[in-house]
Amino acid sequence: MSETENKQLLRRYYEEVLMQGRLDVLDTIARADYVEHNPFPGHGQGLEGLRQRVNTLRTGLKQQFTLEHLIAEGDKVAVLWTTRGTQVGEFLGLPPSGKSYTIQGIDIHQLRDGRMAEHWDVVDMYGFLIQIGVVPAPSGAPA
Repeated sequence: MSETENKQLLRRYYEEVLMQGRLDVLDTIARADYVEHNPFPGHGQGLEGLRQRVNTLRTGLKQQFTLEHLIAEGDKVAVLWTTRGTQVGEFLGLPPSGKSYTIQGIDIHQLRDGRMAEHWDVVDMYGFLIQIGVVPAPSGAPA
């Protein structure tokens, strides 16, 4: 696939799977042997592990992604995203707070044979935890 097609596939993941909840799309865009390099606690690997990850995100967080940048090189696509949402359910062991948040993250996806094959991420969890009230904001920080 071309770099443009790789970026289009990743847009489908964020828009159709993460925001619309269409888990069936994973069967056509992700490999059965999918590798998550930063799995959530208790989650497996492969397509089932990816489904677990998406379910955890969708049941714990009501969120919308803005894809700020998609940069493709060869078989990799880097995505800088902003997500705005509310913690509506339990998320990674944290009880629902009902609080809103806005954070950014960077995902790097590797594709093989036209499907998502591997994933790495860096997410502003510290900012998330402050905004949902789990961690106090540093003194002097804007509210």
